[in-house]
Amino acid sequence: MKTLNIFYIGGEWVGPSAGSTQMDIVNPATEALTGRLTLGTAEDADRAIAAARAAFASWSESSRETRIALLERIIERYRARLDDIAEAVCIEIGAPITLCKNLQAAIGLAHLEASLETLRHFEFETQHGKSYVRREAIGVAALITPWNWPLNQIVAKVAPALAAGCTVVLKPSEIAPLDAVIFAEIMHEAGTPPGVFNMIFGEGRSVGARLSSHPDVDMVSITGSTRAGVEVAMSAAPTVKRVAQELGGKSPLLILDDADLKAAVTSGVAQCMANSGQTCVAPTRMLVPRERYDEATAIAAAVANSITIGDPRDPATRMGPISNRAQYEKVQAMIRAGIEEGARVVAGGPGKPEGIAQGFYARPTVFADVRNDMKIARDEIFGPVLVMIPYDGEEHGIAIANDTEYGLAGYIASSDPERARRVAARLRVGSVRINGAMLDITVPFGGYRTSGNGREYGREGLAEFLECKSVTG
Repeated sequence: MKTLNIFYIGGEWVGPSAGSTQMDIVNPATEALTGRLTLGTAEDADRAIAAARAAFASWSESSRETRIALLERIIERYRARLDDIAEAVCIEIGAPITLCKNLQAAIGLAHLEASLETLRHFEFETQHGKSYVRREAIGVAALITPWNWPLNQIVAKVAPALAAGCTVVLKPSEIAPLDAVIFAEIMHEAGTPPGVFNMIFGEGRSVGARLSSHPDVDMVSITGSTRAGVEVAMSAAPTVKRVAQELGGKSPLLILDDADLKAAVTSGVAQCMANSGQTCVAPTRMLVPRERYDEATAIAAAVANSITIGDPRDPATRMGPISNRAQYEKVQAMIRAGIEEGARVVAGGPGKPEGIAQGFYARPTVFADVRNDMKIARDEIFGPVLVMIPYDGEEHGIAIANDTEYGLAGYIASSDPERARRVAARLRVGSVRINGAMLDITVPFGGYRTSGNGREYGREGLAEFLECKSVTG
């Protein structure tokens, strides 16, 4: 039983202000209470912001070499805590231990190393004739991160912000606090200057609202639902601060008629169901040529039914529970809505998997006979649910792919590289993956439309934390 009742502010572990509340930390695989977390108040946010503001002047003027040295120390300490991080993520969100070790924990290290490499070569000043342009740290950055890939989002924001010369206040998800505390310990052990990195827990309506509205915060970077992103943007508007948002998605996998159907469908189902379907870029709409639709649905059903579900601590498990009760209930409601709309369940369905009575486990579900105007095809479900939609011809397939309010990612399956590139150019999304390609964290990541604005990763991710100043004469 863990008790998390301190925050990291100004280089020290400090207690919360009066008025703080507590919430349970629940293991989603067992529904057992594993700890208690203290949630801060607007006053705690004020203290963290003040510490970051006080540290900004010196850190923003630090040399490239100083920032490189800090990132190198963070990498060293992070590498030493990989097993601890993997264990924490497994407990708090129920991700399988193999996924936690191979991706959930490891991707944070990968982001640190990528940010370090970007910093080594980034041009903070460029000459333009008799003028030059300086790129300077924007200021104090408030970072709001989610629970589904916690280390990915924490490090993808913290590392480039520090590399840019910003000081930060991190508000991690209260659903995934264990790994965040380890990360703060790493930052402390690495000798991060006091106030450069600060971390507090709290609800969005209190701490999140204070961070986004505070006049001494110069930028907010949030990863979360589109609803949360809109609330942050509205709260930030009166102070005209920069807001970078990585929000929801309903990403299409467009399988072209020349694709290897079995390989494309198998890969698509695996990517959709990974992390219990709790991935913003998951290809949750599979678009298939109508003449091959029945074959594709049969393949998808077989793949979904073959997924090993169970104890996240078992190395054989490929899918664990949904990360919390509220999300589990939302997923169940969406599955029922799909059935009510007339979609046909070819795998999974409502309720828990057979033989599992405890935990927030959902069944890997595949819907056929789906129209793109159905709720299950329009709304982000954020669970292990795939919808399959037939299309007639390439133009029709592209039209369906783009017929969404989101625009985070798109996927294409084709045996013709030039055709795939041509179709990729027509998808209104921030990133496209072809033939099951994995995420590349050296290139920019972000969305169109209600999937957000701004970019993370690589050079563009670092540049988000910079202001441009032109000097002439």
